[in-house]
Amino acid sequence: MLSDAQRKYLRRLGHDLNPVVLVGNSGLGPSLVAEMDGALAHHELVKVRARGGDRKARDGVLAELAAATRSEIVQRIGHVALFYRANLEKSTILLPDA
Repeated sequence: MLSDAQRKYLRRLGHDLNPVVLVGNSGLGPSLVAEMDGALAHHELVKVRARGGDRKARDGVLAELAAATRSEIVQRIGHVALFYRANLEKSTILLPDA
């Protein structure tokens, strides 16, 4: 679990990022989860754009994606969400203390 200070720090880092993963109307599939998993392993902090239905449907898909990739949603604004998962082997993001 991330603290408020860590979330704020990650939001600042993610502000200038462009979405790397796009979730379409078809929702989650094994290839999308694999793509997201690879992006998190390489970048640690990934922006995702989710297209499709209403707000509840998008929230559900993003929550499923976070659970499937063992990541955490840092922020969600509209159709865009910011995900974080620490890379234990070669971490490039040093989080502030909780």
